[in-house]
Order: sequence, then structure tokens, then C-alpha cells
Amino acid sequence: MIWSTAVSLIVGLAIAAALIATNDPAEILRLLLDTGWWMVAVLLLNIAQIVASGLGWGPLIEDPRRPGPFGLAFLRWVRVSTNALLPIVQAMGELIRAQVLVRYGVAKVRVIASLAIDLGTEMASQIVFSLLGLAVLLMIPHASGSSTTAWAVLGTALGAGVTGVFIAAQRWGLFKVVEAMLPKLAARVGWTSLGELSGLNETVQGLYRQPGRLWRSGLWHFASWMIGVVETWAAMRAVGIEAGLAEALVIESLGQAVRSAGFFIPGALGVQEGGYVLICALFGIPPDRAIALVLIRRIRDIILGVPGVIAWRWSVATDGSALPHSRLRNA
Repeated sequence: MIWSTAVSLIVGLAIAAALIATNDPAEILRLLLDTGWWMVAVLLLNIAQIVASGLGWGPLIEDPRRPGPFGLAFLRWVRVSTNALLPIVQAMGELIRAQVLVRYGVAKVRVIASLAIDLGTEMASQIVFSLLGLAVLLMIPHASGSSTTAWAVLGTALGAGVTGVFIAAQRWGLFKVVEAMLPKLAARVGWTSLGELSGLNETVQGLYRQPGRLWRSGLWHFASWMIGVVETWAAMRAVGIEAGLAEALVIESLGQAVRSAGFFIPGALGVQEGGYVLICALFGIPPDRAIALVLIRRIRDIILGVPGVIAWRWSVATDGSALPHSRLRNA
């Protein structure tokens, strides 16, 4: 683990601990212990979200060994689990799921091309989701005069700009540069396998020439975001927050934007907790309940993430041959 990641992890943990310590830890614990069956609903909804996100990657994998729905869900589960629990920046989860799929036998160039475009369609669908959340925020009663709304508008605008640049760079030949640099890097560090990525740019451009695949990917990701709204509503009910789906949509959309902004901190520790306190304040939700809402998500990540990390290591140990699938299907 590099020093920058270690420092960001320590800072994130310190912020999260400070927020809990200064906002009635006993009450937060009581709220968590009283979640009851709502916690089961949160877990089931998160599983549904993982499945939908996995299906969003599927249309972009042009290979006869592309896994079926169960395999795609497994890969997404691995990504979510490693991002949530391992002391790594969140982007590493993308490389881990790619590693598993390559071990499964899918061509490396196709895996990396599909991964890059999947990130683009996911980011694009998140911008649409955030815009929907902002529209709902402006339509329903919330704390007036708060700077949170202004920051939300600015953050969404910046996110849209970054997404646009990311997608445009892919479309205009970003991977030509990557292809040119890889052989030199491979020669310097002895990673001869990196030289196998010739044709990456053409593979990416080939996917962009099939808009139907892009739309299917984006729609599945958007469906995943919307399932997350219901999950947030269930988590709010679990900690005694009386609010409807409109409030849950705003909190989930803005909360996910905050989490994305904290990608450089493992698990977005501290960033997510602080962001939820500010967002929930828009609806008069006290900090202790806002923190309990975040901690429900942390508990959910542990319950589903620990077996996910174990499954990842198991799949690596079996050289990818044990990746679950219902049926292999042609792209």
C-alpha cells in the first residue's frame, strides 16, 4: 500500500471517528441495534443493485467466453467488495474484476476495452441520476438558504464535465497513446504481457460504433442507481427517519456523488460520513441519524463484502475456472 493511500485512509478514519464521537455515539449504537428486519431489506436491495450493475457491463464484452448473468453479478460483487473493504483506492476494484475475467479466458484487449467503456456509461448514467436528484431537490421542501444545494449543482456540473472529457478522450483515440506507451513500459519493467494490448484502440472504437450496446449498458446502470434509492429509503426507515422516496432519491444521488468525489480514499471513509451529515441536514435529519444511515451501509458492505473478497481470492486460486455462470453466451 503506497504512502498516499495509507495517509488518506488514516485521515478518513479520523474524520469518521470524530463525527461519531461528537454526535452521541450511544444514540447511534441504539439506532443500529434497532434496525430489525429492515437490515435484511437493505441487503437484498443491494444484491439486486449489484446484479443490475453487472448486467450493465455485459453488453460491452465482445467475446464468446463472456459470462452469463450470474458470472457478471459475481464480477461486480468482487469489485464492490474489494473497493469497500481493502485498503486500496476505489479504482483498483476495476482492475481486480478485469483480472478475474482475463483469468477466465476472455481476451485481455476486449476486457480492458469493455471496462473503460463500462466506466463511461456508468459515469454518464450517474450524471443523469444526479440531475434527477437535483430536480427533485428543487421541487420538494428543504432547508432554505443552505449552501449544500449550490455545492450540489457545482459538483454535478463538474462531474458532467469530467465524464464528457473522459468519454471524448476514449472516442478520439486515447488508447492510441496507451498502445504506444505500453511496449516501452513493458520493456522497462519486464511485464511482457502488457505488449499483448495491440489493437486496444480499434476495439474501443468498434464498441463506440455499436450504440445499442452503449444504451443497454447505460440503462442497466441507471436501473441500478434507482434500486439504490429504494435501498436508501429502507435504510432510512431502519434508523427511524420518516421520509419518502423523493427525499431518498436526493440523499442517494447526492451521496453517491460525494462518494465518487472521495475515490482516492479507501471506502471513501470520512468523506461519505461528512457528506451524508450535510445532505441529510437539508431535510432536518439530525447528525446522529445521518451517521447511523451511513453506518448501515458500512455494515452492509462488511456482511456482503467479506465473502466477496474471499470469493475473489478463491477465483484467483482456481485460475478463474470457478467463475460462476448460468450459461456462456456469444456477444
